[in-house]
Amino acid sequence: MRVMWKGAVSFGLVTIPIHLYAATESKNVSLRQVHEADGGRIQYKRFCTIDGQEVPYADIAKGYELSDGDMVVLTDRELADLPLSTSRTIDVQEFVPLEAIDPIYYDKSYYLEPQKPALKPYVLLRDALQKSGQVAIAKVAIRQREALAVLRVLSDVMVLTTMLWPDEVREPDFAFLKEETPPVRQQEMSMAASLIDSLSDTVFEPSRYHDSYREALLSLIESKIAGEETTKPKAATGEAEVTDLMAALQASVTAAKKARQPAKPRKAAAGKTSAGKASGKPAKGA
Repeated sequence: MRVMWKGAVSFGLVTIPIHLYAATESKNVSLRQVHEADGGRIQYKRFCTIDGQEVPYADIAKGYELSDGDMVVLTDRELADLPLSTSRTIDVQEFVPLEAIDPIYYDKSYYLEPQKPALKPYVLLRDALQKSGQVAIAKVAIRQREALAVLRVLSDVMVLTTMLWPDEVREPDFAFLKEETPPVRQQEMSMAASLIDSLSDTVFEPSRYHDSYREALLSLIESKIAGEETTKPKAATGEAEVTDLMAALQASVTAAKKARQPAKPRKAAAGKTSAGKASGKPAKGA
C-alpha cells in the first residue's frame, strides 16, 4: 500500500505521528469509451468556452459560479493560503458509542499506521478504545477538504472513517410519510418476523457474497479475447406482482429455511466402508 497522507493523531496532550493508507479499493472493471466501428479511443480536450482555445492543465484554476452566470476565479495559491488547522492533524473531539452514529454519515475509510517513534502511544490509544467500547469523533482535512471522522479499531489497527457533514445528508421528504399508514395484520407482522429470524445470523461474513455482475463482465471480456461466441441472457418477462402478502411471506420463509438446511452427507457403500475400517484408511467413497 502507498502512503497517501502523513500527520498525527492529537489525543488530548498526546500526539501520535501516523501514516494514512486507503483501506479500500475499487474492483470495478475499467471500461474506456471507444469508437464501435474500429475500437479507437474517444478523447476529450480541455478548451475555453470564451476564446475556443485548448487550455494547458497548468493554466486551469477553480471557479465558483454565481446565480447570474458570473464566475469567481480561485487560484491554487489562494486556496492553499486558506487556514486549515487540521491539515496535518487528526484532532480528537469526543468519544461516543459506535451505535450512536448512523451509517448514512460514513464516507471513506483509511488505515492508520504508527510512525516508528509513536508505537507506544498508538498502542495505548488503540487498546484504550477497545477497552472502552467507544469510538473517537475527530476532525481531519484530506485533499484540502475538512471532514468529521470516526476513529475506531479493526483487527488491531486503528481505522479512520471520514463522515459527511449534517447538512450533506438529505431529509427523507416523501409524500407517503404524510399519508395515513395502511393497517398491518398481526399475522403478517408475525410472518415478517419469522422471515427475519430464518435469515438471521450471529456474524456478518463478507466472503459469502460476490459481485456477480463483475464476474459476468470479466467472463464476457475473456470470451471476446478467446474469440468465442457469446449469448445474451433471456430477458425477464416482466415484473412480478405480489397479490397476496401473506403467501409471499410464507413462500419466502420456506425458501430461506430450505436454503439454510445443511446438505445430508452421502452414505458410503457397505463394502467400501468395511474395507476402509479393515485397512485403517478412510474408504474412497467417504
